[in-house]
Amino acid sequence: MTDLFSPLTLRGVTLRNRIGVSPMCMYCCAEDGKPTEWHYAHLISRAVGGAGLVIAEASAVTPEGRITPADLGIWDDAQLPGHERLAAGIAAMGAVPGIQLAHAGRKASRRAPWEHGPAEPGWVPLGPSALPFDDYAEPRAMTEADIEAVIAAFVAAARRAIRAGYRFVELHSAHGYLLHQFLSPLSNRRNDAWGGDFEGRTRLTLETAQAIRTMLPEEVPLSVRVSHTDWVEGGWTTEETVELSRRLKALGVDMIDVSSGGLDARQKIPLGPGYQVPGAEAVRRGAGIAVAAVGMITEPEQAQAILNEGKADLILLARALLRDPYWPLHAAAALGRTEALRIPPQYERGWNALGQMTREDAIARPMRALD
Repeated sequence: MTDLFSPLTLRGVTLRNRIGVSPMCMYCCAEDGKPTEWHYAHLISRAVGGAGLVIAEASAVTPEGRITPADLGIWDDAQLPGHERLAAGIAAMGAVPGIQLAHAGRKASRRAPWEHGPAEPGWVPLGPSALPFDDYAEPRAMTEADIEAVIAAFVAAARRAIRAGYRFVELHSAHGYLLHQFLSPLSNRRNDAWGGDFEGRTRLTLETAQAIRTMLPEEVPLSVRVSHTDWVEGGWTTEETVELSRRLKALGVDMIDVSSGGLDARQKIPLGPGYQVPGAEAVRRGAGIAVAAVGMITEPEQAQAILNEGKADLILLARALLRDPYWPLHAAAALGRTEALRIPPQYERGWNALGQMTREDAIARPMRALD
């Protein structure tokens, strides 16, 4: 049995528990891609709240790799001071600072999701083939030189991430963004060495991961986020994800962050609590690699059961932590693990009633005053 509050060691990095903040785009930068006060307040509060790992949102490795003009970036040294502040702040609160490196590919040049539509002014997105996503702009099919430049951009971004102080690096190859676009036969119609069969379609993800791993310090873990299925007939499959994960493990990747979907608007996702966990379990068992589980994991008992049953090694939370930055602390109370609370002494006055709380009170969490 793996406890939600037991440490997790990946290479030379140890997380204080098995709860992580999943990377979540905030769309709040100026066009220079520099971290803002919003990023600092958002991420530091989750570290204070008890998470063991805090992953900064998808950070673009090139300007044209942004989803929107307001995306966080790590393509330029001028962005480093803000990232250094973020990484140092997260670490000071006891969590491991991580970052996700990303390129949006054909899903680039958009407005923020709550505004909808194309960016104005926008830019021509890149993709494996000149096939648009849904009603987005048609991408330009990438040349060999474009592909090599993107790999180099990922490596340069990873190097900046280490300089900034991040101790966990994740490569984004999911949710219909560039690397996922190369993986799926629905978006990759190339007939050269970067497309066609499984070997060609997985080449960009594998070569990018290998190049980053070669550059990273030995003690820094590398994770790859994947969509284990496109949820569309004829698309990328869970079986292919397992084989890709085996090959990534052989290259020195330490963890697979298993999500799903995002590539094709025709997807039919069977939404429900823990709906993506079977994909995580398949990868863990089939590839023999540590995995992170995500997707509608909301309750402490649910997260604990996923670990107990050997379906994952780490639980990454997104919306649950948007609703409650102190989810890990409330989970410890709900599971009777008050010794794992690690309340900052500055906050003890607000939590000193937890020892007297009933289980129902703890689960009801932040809605009930403790004073």
